[in-house]
Amino acid sequence: MRRVCCPLEGALRQPEDRCVALYSADPFFMSHILVVEDDSDIAALIAHYLEKAGHRVDKLASGTDVLPRLRKVPADLVILDLMLPGLDGLVVCQAMRADPATSEIPIIMLTARGEESDRISGLELGADDYVTKPFSPKELSARVTALLRRTTRGAASGPLRHGPITIDPDRHLVELNGQNVRLTAKEFLLLQYLVQHKGRVLSRDLLLSDVWGYNYTGGTRTVDVHIRRLREKLPPLSDAIETIKQFGYKLIDIP
Repeated sequence: MRRVCCPLEGALRQPEDRCVALYSADPFFMSHILVVEDDSDIAALIAHYLEKAGHRVDKLASGTDVLPRLRKVPADLVILDLMLPGLDGLVVCQAMRADPATSEIPIIMLTARGEESDRISGLELGADDYVTKPFSPKELSARVTALLRRTTRGAASGPLRHGPITIDPDRHLVELNGQNVRLTAKEFLLLQYLVQHKGRVLSRDLLLSDVWGYNYTGGTRTVDVHIRRLREKLPPLSDAIETIKQFGYKLIDIP
């Protein structure tokens, strides 16, 4: 049986009230998380940390069970292993993004395969984040919180507009010429950030820090993949998002 190497595993023996004290004050806890992992030890470890953080956790061991479960019991976020029996994680991710009922649920991919090509494949299919085994469950819990915080926070100034594109943060909707465009959680947040900082040159590291919300270790290619997907889904952005060579991006007015 596979085993996740976790330097913080000893934290399981710490007093429970210490863990609760660390997390209970954060309003972005208490969410429903679906963990899809066929290794029962790893699934139990992840669930332990997430539950200590105040989340409600369900576990599945097969990729074929994911969509039926989500249609019946929606989740706020899915942690999805890549290598699963039935349907592998990439197929499940693609199916979730193609289904209107699950297309906007944030996805964190979890896998023992850490090659960049694997990470890029998951991101291109719509994953919002990627964690490679062996991993720290505490870091994974922090990533869950960061992603939930950014996908649930409301807007202070109402809808944003950039040419024919309208962004409604309160309803988490994007329209192009009045037609709804489905974006993943991170695509939405990246677009929102670009529009809010129109005209500024934004480095890839800054985008990772402000949009992903932590010291992301997956590499700056993550930003490039999400920018490419925004350009594909919203064609007016093809020319409006300028690439600043070896640095980052800048959003300009739509021609």
